[in-house]
Amino acid sequence: MIGRILSMIFTLVVAIVLIALFVINRHDVSLVLDPFNPKDPAFALTGPFFWHMFAWLFVGAIIGGMATWFTQGKWRRTARQRTQEALRWKSEAERLARERDANVIEKKQLALAN
Repeated sequence: MIGRILSMIFTLVVAIVLIALFVINRHDVSLVLDPFNPKDPAFALTGPFFWHMFAWLFVGAIIGGMATWFTQGKWRRTARQRTQEALRWKSEAERLARERDANVIEKKQLALAN
């Protein structure tokens, strides 16, 4: 509980700092993606600095999510395999229970017939 509260406080502080940075940095900047000709670039993005910051924050979140997804792949595969195995064992147990019940009914019918 304390860890969760501290996490929320830390997230709130980081959000306030980021929002302050975004509001302060409203001037236009150019993001030049041509390292060989920076004076006359082939591709450049011009816009408020905070939009560049938002874009890189978004790109970082996407890359982080993908990295997490790929690193957790073995755990998802293990869970899938164990679920299939559990379903196999469950169906086997149900089949054996049906056979047992059928044998009990058959024995009762034989006992009644004698």
